[in-house]
Amino acid sequence: MTALTLSTAGAATLRADAVVVGVAKGAKGPVVAPGAEAVDKAFGGKLAAVLETLGATGAEGEATKVPAPSGLKAPVVLAVGLGAVPDKTDAADGEYAEETLRRAAGVAARVLAGAKKAAFALPVATAEDVQAIGEGALLGAYAFTAFQAVPKDARGPLGEAALLGAKPRDKAHKAAAERAVTVAEEINRARDLVNTPPNELNPVSFAAVATAAGKEHGIKVQVLDEKALTKGGFGGILGVGVGSEAPPRLVKLSYTHSKAEKSLAFVGKGITYDSGGISLKPAGHNETMKCDMAGAAAVFAAVVAAARLGLQVNVTGWLALAENMPSGSATRPGDVLRMYSGKTVEVLNTDAEGRLVLADAIAKASEETPDAIVDVATLTGAMVLALGNRTFGIMANDDAFRTSLHEIAEEVGEPSWPMPLPADLRKGMDSPTADMANMGERMGGGLVAGLFLQEFVGEGITWAHLDIAGPAFNEAGPFGYTPKGGTGSAIRTLVRLAERTADGDLG
Repeated sequence: MTALTLSTAGAATLRADAVVVGVAKGAKGPVVAPGAEAVDKAFGGKLAAVLETLGATGAEGEATKVPAPSGLKAPVVLAVGLGAVPDKTDAADGEYAEETLRRAAGVAARVLAGAKKAAFALPVATAEDVQAIGEGALLGAYAFTAFQAVPKDARGPLGEAALLGAKPRDKAHKAAAERAVTVAEEINRARDLVNTPPNELNPVSFAAVATAAGKEHGIKVQVLDEKALTKGGFGGILGVGVGSEAPPRLVKLSYTHSKAEKSLAFVGKGITYDSGGISLKPAGHNETMKCDMAGAAAVFAAVVAAARLGLQVNVTGWLALAENMPSGSATRPGDVLRMYSGKTVEVLNTDAEGRLVLADAIAKASEETPDAIVDVATLTGAMVLALGNRTFGIMANDDAFRTSLHEIAEEVGEPSWPMPLPADLRKGMDSPTADMANMGERMGGGLVAGLFLQEFVGEGITWAHLDIAGPAFNEAGPFGYTPKGGTGSAIRTLVRLAERTADGDLG
């Protein structure tokens, strides 16, 4: 992974393959952002004019390379767009949004693939800016090449991102950089899992990865295999996984802190491959279904990050792992499953399987009466239709908690939107045979899924559901710090929630 360092050197004097500067979109043309004063001076104060001549506008996502003039140790200047100059402030104050800096750093890291070292002379006004730029650079440099005999991009990722303007001896700046490394490494670990082909990653091998990480970071790991699941009555997880040769697993990751006063439970949908089961998905909808375990990957990464950061909160992660395959032993439409909670569910569509594994895990997590449960899942295509490919939906049984999670997600740069749980949609899941069905009205399908899960939350427990079906897997081209493929969606939201809870602000 790309190394992240804090440097006291100036932008003109640091030896690097390139120096990265920010350029904003001003009313009269591009405006060079703070942090690049020495670079602008080397251009005789005309860097903005040079960039404009080359067609640069300062728009977000823009990247313009310029040969460096004499006076700079780096041979190349890379100007990355920051978007509009911040409102109600002069650009010279450096008050750019953290997400703006994160995305700009990500663009720079991608453009500079193959470089050994790059100096990032972007605006740094606070420790939070250090963290944002560090995260952006490390996330933007990500590449998944594990299954390429010859890497398609022979250049390899950026070797080192040196942050200028940060203060290596400042405790807040140093902590911000260390946090950026921890969070980015765990996001990239989750991305690797999501990108791993399903013939390599199944419930058993995923559980093994979690077990190894637990040993490394002092996290207690318990794995329930198919025998334990049968004995425990986990009918939802077993019902989904019964059609596959790879048996299901329920993995519990427990991070505890001796001074913790609050506890959180994160529950992740881990369908390592989703064919749809007997209700087989149509052609064109199967190819990316290795990503259907992105919720479990997010939960796994968030628990490990909490442990590495030493957060003063107890965090338990539940990974509900199964492979949804059609076979002679697979669950059929019309079958009735007895869930861990004791409720019975008539399966009307075997492709609505994520809610079945989550329901068992949520019910089990509820037994420990945590202060809050948050489940994360690539659950419904309906949520993608509602919110698009970059925004996840948030549902909850507590309006204040839903609002708090939305604010947290926006704070860390993860687009989200609060969604309702209309009581009238619950009737659509009534079944003449069982306590309820796993399907309801087609319209509002994402909300129906949330209502289904709510049925399995323990009484009096605060709960939220994050449907990350849109942003979990990027099938388009890379943008900002987001690569093609697995993205690591919701991890930063979960980590920030754990941090807030550790500080006594659960929301």
